[in-house]
Amino acid sequence: MPDPLPLARPLGLSPSFGFGDRLGLATLGHARALLRHGGPIRGIFAQQSVRELTRTGREAEDVMQAAQTALRAPEFAGIGPWGADADHLKEPADIERYAKAGFTFYTLDPSPCMEAAADAWPQEQVEARYAEIRAEVAWVEALAGQRIAVPEGPVIDCTLPQLKRAAVKIGRAIGKTVALARSLAESSARHGLQTEIEVSVDETDTPTSFLEHWLVAHRLREEGVTIASLAPRFPGSLEKGVEYKGDPAVLAASMNGHGALARFMGPYKLSLHSGSDKLAIYPLLARASRGCFHVKSAGTSYLEALRVLARHDADGFRQAIALARARYAADRASYHVSAELAMFPEPAGCDSAALEAAYLDRWEDTPPGRGFTGLGRQVLHCAFGSILTDPALGPRLRQVLAEHAATHEAFLVEHFARHLRALQP
Repeated sequence: MPDPLPLARPLGLSPSFGFGDRLGLATLGHARALLRHGGPIRGIFAQQSVRELTRTGREAEDVMQAAQTALRAPEFAGIGPWGADADHLKEPADIERYAKAGFTFYTLDPSPCMEAAADAWPQEQVEARYAEIRAEVAWVEALAGQRIAVPEGPVIDCTLPQLKRAAVKIGRAIGKTVALARSLAESSARHGLQTEIEVSVDETDTPTSFLEHWLVAHRLREEGVTIASLAPRFPGSLEKGVEYKGDPAVLAASMNGHGALARFMGPYKLSLHSGSDKLAIYPLLARASRGCFHVKSAGTSYLEALRVLARHDADGFRQAIALARARYAADRASYHVSAELAMFPEPAGCDSAALEAAYLDRWEDTPPGRGFTGLGRQVLHCAFGSILTDPALGPRLRQVLAEHAATHEAFLVEHFARHLRALQP
């Protein structure tokens, strides 16, 4: 009889790193990188959002089984507890879908209920909208006038105008999070699972204020919802697949304040979404959170799979670029990216090494302590669903990865060794 499949578990306050695997072929590389370079960091090896499942044609069970099968290898017996992230969940039916597969870490995303534009509204507009939702945010007036001095962190003044604006922006989202958390409790009980919650409030164009962070944590606590992690929207630009863009000093001040709030209101982990390739800001996160953090990555592993294609099937790589370019206008719609096709060469007739440099970037061209900055990565990142479900390219990529599994693993280990080391003291 084969050994039983290892089970995902809640990770509590242990620092953690989410390894997204859109093909189901990367866990060996992820786990070996973590064993060699992770230190105290725990791995979340099964991680996929509903959007990713839809675009790749996979099910939650497929994602879980791929991770479990890889982690059954004897060499990973000492890897410690590992997690499974049901990412960016917006509806109860999605929660049940992942609970049936045994996922343990649930990223609740109430962004459809957020009024992100309210940050820029005149107060008159805020007052009008507040009057419409007043019954849903009855807590506002009770909190008015409070002053919260966060140890080693910000002082938060709950003035009525500021509370009303925050309530308009995130009040209904807090209510949605509570409803999702209760659905998760029901699904967890039904399937005999121990689960934990991350709350994502980062899906906005403007940074999460300290007042908004405090309100989310306070209201969830009042409603009996315990969280393991919270992902604010940090200042600057956290685009997919490339290094952070912004003022490090401003970001550090934000992370320090949010880190103090996470200790004061929890404790819970401070989470960085779209975290892959942003090595320059990892030390800021580690210090601000005092090692109590979660980093979520996704498409960067898929791009390393395409690097294997670039090295061993140059024509296939050209075809992948051509398809990604053709699909870019449609596929980029749900992502925060700034790449434009005119910035990058057409694949036909272009040297394969030049194409890899333009569309994937390379560590040998990247300064120490920094992540990739080449925007061509975003063209390929956004097209993952189009490429993986293409009847010719999808099987072709998988065949190349099967034939060159050692290269694939080596690329992943090197890639994530840089990420994991940057997160440690």
